[in-house]
Amino acid sequence: VQLVESGGGSVQAGGTLRLSCTASGDTDNRNCIGWFRQAPGKQREAVAALHRTGTMFIIDSVKDRFTISQDNTRNTVYLQMNGLKPEDTAKYYCAADPRYCGLGSTYAYWGQGTQVTVS
Repeated sequence: VQLVESGGGSVQAGGTLRLSCTASGDTDNRNCIGWFRQAPGKQREAVAALHRTGTMFIIDSVKDRFTISQDNTRNTVYLQMNGLKPEDTAKYYCAADPRYCGLGSTYAYWGQGTQVTVS
């Protein structure tokens, strides 16, 4: 499974971005896609995850501002980020796994990441 993230950029506080994670290759193995982020000097943290059946996980600190959704016909999972704050600045990664789905980091496949900067 290959994963490509897109949609990152630089925005002002309060702005919005929509990240996309598109899977290709053996997409039968991408049953769950998770979004993670890592800020400079900090550990990577899970943000949200979505199983192709619709089961969803999202961390409390963003659940009122971020939404995860998917288009299974496009093998794409989106992370809609509203009300962005400077503390959301990080490199955002998506990851996929055929079996695991949740907010742990036990994902088999990872993308290269897309930078989000909020000023």
